[in-house]
Amino acid sequence: MSKVYIIHENTEWTIHLTNRLQELGVPFEEWHLDEGVLDLSKEPPEGIFYSRMSASSHTRGHRFAPEYTAQVLAWLENHGRIVYNGTRALELEVSKVKQYLELTKHGVRTPRTIASVGIKQLLEAAKEFEGRPFITKHNRAGKGLGVQLFQSVEALKAYVEGPAFEVPIDGVTLLQDYIQSPESYITRCEFVGGEFVYAVKVDTSEGFELCPADACQIGDLFCPVGEEAEEKPKFQIIEGFNDPIIEKYKKVLEANNIHVAGIEFIRDEQGVIFTYDINTNTNYNSDAETRAGKFGMLQLAKFLKDELHAEYGAVTFER
Repeated sequence: MSKVYIIHENTEWTIHLTNRLQELGVPFEEWHLDEGVLDLSKEPPEGIFYSRMSASSHTRGHRFAPEYTAQVLAWLENHGRIVYNGTRALELEVSKVKQYLELTKHGVRTPRTIASVGIKQLLEAAKEFEGRPFITKHNRAGKGLGVQLFQSVEALKAYVEGPAFEVPIDGVTLLQDYIQSPESYITRCEFVGGEFVYAVKVDTSEGFELCPADACQIGDLFCPVGEEAEEKPKFQIIEGFNDPIIEKYKKVLEANNIHVAGIEFIRDEQGVIFTYDINTNTNYNSDAETRAGKFGMLQLAKFLKDELHAEYGAVTFER
């Protein structure tokens, strides 16, 4: 029986989708690719494949999940299987450098960024930001990994020579202009099937990058989901959001064969948009969705159902 195959490494981030697929009567199977065996002499099963592989898998003990997934995606694509968020999406998921290059290619403004490998090189590169605030982040990130704000090279030096500094999993640390916003929030634009679904306003007063997943366990400043005060929720879906940046984002996604993504931007004091993240393993905040009556995982489940139907005809769970 043809079905939807979900490629991932974190069940907690996928259960909301599988619940929606069950609700819609869509047959599916999960492929948890933190480890496995791939027989190149065999053909993949019939069905459509959707990858939710995450750049932050190593923080959950799944160090080589993206590398293994890359081989599996290549195998699927080589056999002509329909893959949503395939090889190119994963390539961008694990490299912010490649994200910024693609965004810039399509006329999307990004913060000035320098990539570095090595402590000496990192400190030398930081001199380019002398006299203004800058941040560090991991190139292969997710969950706000490595995001720190600095006012000087001296402060960075003290950080990298101290116990809190963590070498990125791929060795690449990014230095980036800190974009000062008049209000402490960023905007995240969600896309399913390459189409805009909604934009969500994310309060960043307690950290730089906030994960919207209900099961997210970042801790410290980065993802205090579930601790939001009633009068000021951390995640709010923006009603009627409409900005020319949406069309640019759609072109970036189409050019890179990305079907599902959350793209984050911040406005500076002049209102200029700076885009700094493409998340191809996007999650949704249930509290914000309930308040707005919009549901990203339901939209995604419907998309996968329609695509499965278009390719293989009507298929449902065997009851």
